[in-house]
Amino acid sequence: MAAMEFQMAEQLQQRPSLWALFKQALSGNNQQDFTKGSIGVAAFLLAVPMVLEMAMESVFAIVDIFFVSALGYEAVTVVGLTEAVLTILYAIAIGLSMGVTAMVARRIGEGDPEKANQVAGQALWIGFFVAMLVAAVGLSFADDILRLMGAEAAVLEIGKNYTMIMLCGSITILYLFLINAIFRGAGDATIAMRSLWLANGINIVLDPILIFGLGPFPEMGVTGAAVATTIGRGIGVIYQLYHLRGHASRIKVSLAHLRPAFSLMLDLLKVSLGGILQFLIATASWVVLVRIVSTYGSAAVAGYTIAIRVIIFTILPAWGMANAVATLVGQNLGAGKPERAEESVWKVAKYNVYFMLIVAVVFIGFAEFIIGFFTQDPLVIQYGVDCLRFIAYGYGFYGVGMIVVQAFNGAGDTMTPTKINFVCFWMIQIPIAYILAKTLSLGPTGVFVAVTIAESMIAIVGITIFRRGVWKTKTV
Repeated sequence: MAAMEFQMAEQLQQRPSLWALFKQALSGNNQQDFTKGSIGVAAFLLAVPMVLEMAMESVFAIVDIFFVSALGYEAVTVVGLTEAVLTILYAIAIGLSMGVTAMVARRIGEGDPEKANQVAGQALWIGFFVAMLVAAVGLSFADDILRLMGAEAAVLEIGKNYTMIMLCGSITILYLFLINAIFRGAGDATIAMRSLWLANGINIVLDPILIFGLGPFPEMGVTGAAVATTIGRGIGVIYQLYHLRGHASRIKVSLAHLRPAFSLMLDLLKVSLGGILQFLIATASWVVLVRIVSTYGSAAVAGYTIAIRVIIFTILPAWGMANAVATLVGQNLGAGKPERAEESVWKVAKYNVYFMLIVAVVFIGFAEFIIGFFTQDPLVIQYGVDCLRFIAYGYGFYGVGMIVVQAFNGAGDTMTPTKINFVCFWMIQIPIAYILAKTLSLGPTGVFVAVTIAESMIAIVGITIFRRGVWKTKTV
């Protein structure tokens, strides 16, 4: 008995403290093998920088809306309508990122970093081609896009340059997502986190300077927010490219890896196709919802936009934990450990639910204070509060759903979440939103309720399919 007690005490002494693990996760010097040892430690080391990375991505939205809201709700509407369109670009970026993370993680798990480097090199080419196409659309059709989204004359006048700059600078969005996906797949989550810190720091400094014309800079209004965001993201990409050369990273992309390999690009696109469709389906649904809300005026769109920005601030950190799951699943499947991969999913899902429920309580209890921080317009506050509260009611379901979805994606099974999204968003969310808003005359509140119903259904259906275990046999 004494020997057993001594052994347990020795193990406790050897186990690193939470603070020590936290410092290790942020240090960037972590060479942890995520296919061995404690799943809890592996999840923590990946999740901490990924949560902070996603929090930083959401800060872009919060900072922009904070400063732009001082210009009036027309300016907020510009940001909201443009973001609704940009969600399609985000869908492509995130979908491609899923394929990149899955393939890089699988190669790292197999112990083949050279092939992981090749995947990274081809991902850069794909991102470049997509960005050039989006920039061409933005340069030619910015005002038409806003008009199509239902922008009023005042919104169109001040917003067309904002929309054009955001679309023309799409390469910074795509590369931030794609290169960070490379780092996450390799397990170098700290580098991904730091690139977003840098990009956000620049944006926070430049936003008020360019929007309001502080010092020698001209007053650019809402256009200044687009310029600040694009510059900030661009500097973040430069930081990423520096580390992509192998500085403190498991990935070392050389000129040889940048030589176009169309067969590998095609393989990457095949894996990514499900992810792209998955998020295109989801974001197209969000665009339709914005269009429904816009029929109730700019105040409704502004309230919806502010609430969604606040929601993103919490959803993206939760997605950080989900991204950690994708890496764990991919690397452990590559190492031939499917049961360890599944155990990782359920452990992280539990933590994510706790987090989301805490946030839900805050949102439901303090919705007026939170929305009031961004605007003093009583009508905008009313819409924003309703949106925040109704969507928060389903946060417990979202916490599990996003983890399970990313587990599928980390395994390279991107088509399963695509099918789930199609059913829950297009066959459930959009019809319910229209019926509640228009037929039953609930207005924008009907849209908010439809979001809660659809997201909760995604979690229920996803868990049911995940338990069947077919994803464990997926090859990428």
